[in-house]
Amino acid sequence: MDQEYERRLLKQINHQNLPEGQLAKSGGATCSPLSVKSGDRFIPIRAGSNWCINFHYANENCQSPNHNHRWKDAGSDTGKDTVAYAALLRNELLGAGIESVPNLHTEDRRHIVFSQDTHSLFRYTVHTKRVPFDSGNEVSPYSLSPLSNKSHKLLRSPRKPARKISKIPFKVLDAPELQDDFYLNLVDWSAGNLLSVGLGACVYLWSACTSQVTRLCDLSVDGDSVTSVCWNERVSLQPCSISVIILLINTFMRKKTGTFSFHKGRLTLLTRHVSSTLHLVTHWPGLYPSSQGSLVAVGTHKGYVQIWDAAGGRKLTSLEGHSARVGALAWNGEQLSSGSRDRVILQRDVRTPPSAERRLQGHRQEVCGLKWSPDHQHLASGGNDNKLLVWNSSSLLPMQQYSDHLAAVKAIAWSPHQHGLLVSGGGTADRCLRFWNTLTGQPLQSTDTGSQVCNLAWSKHANELVSTHGYSQNQILVWKYPSLNQVAKLTGHSYRVLYLAVSPDGEAIVTGAGDETLRFWNVFSKTRCTKESKSVLNLFTRIR
Repeated sequence: MDQEYERRLLKQINHQNLPEGQLAKSGGATCSPLSVKSGDRFIPIRAGSNWCINFHYANENCQSPNHNHRWKDAGSDTGKDTVAYAALLRNELLGAGIESVPNLHTEDRRHIVFSQDTHSLFRYTVHTKRVPFDSGNEVSPYSLSPLSNKSHKLLRSPRKPARKISKIPFKVLDAPELQDDFYLNLVDWSAGNLLSVGLGACVYLWSACTSQVTRLCDLSVDGDSVTSVCWNERVSLQPCSISVIILLINTFMRKKTGTFSFHKGRLTLLTRHVSSTLHLVTHWPGLYPSSQGSLVAVGTHKGYVQIWDAAGGRKLTSLEGHSARVGALAWNGEQLSSGSRDRVILQRDVRTPPSAERRLQGHRQEVCGLKWSPDHQHLASGGNDNKLLVWNSSSLLPMQQYSDHLAAVKAIAWSPHQHGLLVSGGGTADRCLRFWNTLTGQPLQSTDTGSQVCNLAWSKHANELVSTHGYSQNQILVWKYPSLNQVAKLTGHSYRVLYLAVSPDGEAIVTGAGDETLRFWNVFSKTRCTKESKSVLNLFTRIR
């Protein structure tokens, strides 16, 4: 070897091995001619280099899409065991120092176990100081286990039991003549645990407690058919409310400013105006023995909206106003909103004469989705014009308009956990779930589901939601919000899953499809324990 080359090589190695202090001191000195000549080549240091490990480090961040897809679906025990085993191998072979197994659903999968600093394949410097893998946590000399202390902590780390969602429905019912029409809403579940289903020209009620089926109405006599059903989720009156009603009756009778009538559990108060005509003030249909969720609205193909008393099995009234089929209904207390193919949304109070109605005109095509917010202040409507509109109770014009969808917007759901959070789903040409902050009017996030979104519903007890889909996969997906991780994927319907309803307890759902079947699934977690409110604003806690 050339002596000059050997001397330059040794000079370079010695210069790299100098401590930082000496390097700083020598940095200010005048460079000799030899130091100038020593930078012509960079030879990688092979001593102490494990190229297999370095090569593994270099390729960790270049995972294939199939690998990421496998981790995305790793929600079962097998997937968690795989993550734990991979973490154990990294502790023993690479000294990663992992002490706990991350949760697949609560943490970003892109950073699970595999988040390490980028390492180069070759090294050009000698590290004089090496930190041991288990510094400060020495393994006991009496331990017979070949595993390190970090691996022991990893194996002893508590693992949250995974919530198992059965992929098989616990009940399947036949639903002959259940129409395969994207724009209809033919299934709804009441607070009284009654399921209403529109089959052809009839509406049937199925009791989840007794499994008894009764026919509520038959529209074939009028040559009509059912296009939508919706229960009125009315809260039954408390004893204090009844005392208030009695107080009102005594006031009316004492001042002689009006009269009242009581017929079949319905209380009606009347007041006399200057024109000497009787005007209906209000009535309380909630005095029925089983009042909670006892009224069901039925939309028809001819544009009528019928109100039926499910407990008595009789029609209370029939509302006109639409010139085409009524495919969407939504209750807001005693107010009923109806959306039709005539592009109009009508809001009517069932306690007032039919002439007192609000006409909301904003869609250019059929209205196929209606949902009131949990605070009863805003109405969201979706149409076949790919628009999502938000209305308030004081204006005839929409307060917000969202136009990001590329297909019809039928699936709409308000979050019961976050005020102002709205989610919508698009049809076949869109296939996306989009989340909106209606307080600021800004879009939040979106995800492509891969198929037509037919219905959406939030869990009452957890920050999760379920979506049903049509073309082309006909599946049911359970999502975790806000991570939008898929908790479960349920299949079984052979046609588009067009209809969805949630049980009163919030744990089960029922889905309907054009294959003329209704399938019941347990998808959501059980009710959380709610403590009694101690607030001074709660009047019921102050009554002695």
